[in-house]
Amino acid sequence: MDVTAELAKPIARELLRSDIPARLAYDGLDGVPRVIPIGFWWDGEHLVMATLPASAKVAALRRNPRVAITIDRMAPWPPRVLLIRGTARLELVGGVPEAYIEASRKVTPAEVFESWEQSVRALYEQMVVITVTPDWAKLLDFETTLPKAVEDLIRARSAGPA
Repeated sequence: MDVTAELAKPIARELLRSDIPARLAYDGLDGVPRVIPIGFWWDGEHLVMATLPASAKVAALRRNPRVAITIDRMAPWPPRVLLIRGTARLELVGGVPEAYIEASRKVTPAEVFESWEQSVRALYEQMVVITVTPDWAKLLDFETTLPKAVEDLIRARSAGPA
């Protein structure tokens, strides 16, 4: 699968630029899977997120950096789902990274953004930037692409009785 081509599709680009949070899946330190909503910034090659150094996901991602990400919209019909897998790279930075600000700009109302940004910059001395380079991606637009199991069922039914 050509990851770059998949992420360049118009619906994939729309989802990557949207204000929809990513759903980040990773293995917790106890081995139990976690899925969390998280703001993200797409820089054209990577999904970039940021969090506090003491957050549980930082320790878990240091131990196992493999992640799965979903960005989806269920309404209006048809659903749009972008599935991504990759490896997270973690970097401790001073202050608040611009990717965090840009990701937050997508969801923070314009009339409160300036005061929100000032309070965040005053609060966070350090953050961890989580950068995911996709190594697998699949767009499900439910018009031209469907989940594989559904595609397989349709193909089997079209072939007729065995």
